[in-house]
Amino acid sequence: MYEVELKFPVPDTRAIEQRLTAMAARWHDPVEQSDRYFNHPGRDFARTDEALRLRRDGDRVVITWKGPRIDTATKTRREIELPLSLELPQPGAALHPAEFAIARWTDLLEALGFRPVATVAKRRSYAVVAWQGREVDVALDSVIGLGEYLELELQAVEADVPQARACLESLARELGCGNPERRSYLELLLES
Repeated sequence: MYEVELKFPVPDTRAIEQRLTAMAARWHDPVEQSDRYFNHPGRDFARTDEALRLRRDGDRVVITWKGPRIDTATKTRREIELPLSLELPQPGAALHPAEFAIARWTDLLEALGFRPVATVAKRRSYAVVAWQGREVDVALDSVIGLGEYLELELQAVEADVPQARACLESLARELGCGNPERRSYLELLLES
């Protein structure tokens, strides 16, 4: 499966939220996300344009590999994301089960030679909006150290990527967004 994504820095997330609400976007409660990124022991993910991350999304933890981007206009790439089960820490432990899972998986990855690169923390307001017959995932992110962003995303099989990209570009125009940011939050954070 491919993740087709457009991301935009936005000066006023409230205005974007209002426009999306007027389009009947279905909003979910905001969540705190923490993404811990790792580099491969045998190849440099910055050079191969890949990413491996552990994400805490509220009480949920997932591990994700993202392949190289396949076009120059969007952040379209192959993505494999797997949920991780949460085991309970020892009685009396100070860690939340999700933090405990992140710590244990970090131990495993480091034992295999993966190196932590950085952690990206954000508050995400998430919605789904119907556009051109599709359900588009929308995120308004407040990223610590970077600012406010809008992400539009669809999942697509390889043959459907051009249509998914066109759908997102159309929605972005409708929302008044131009000049998408192709760099990931990790890249932006490391450059700042």
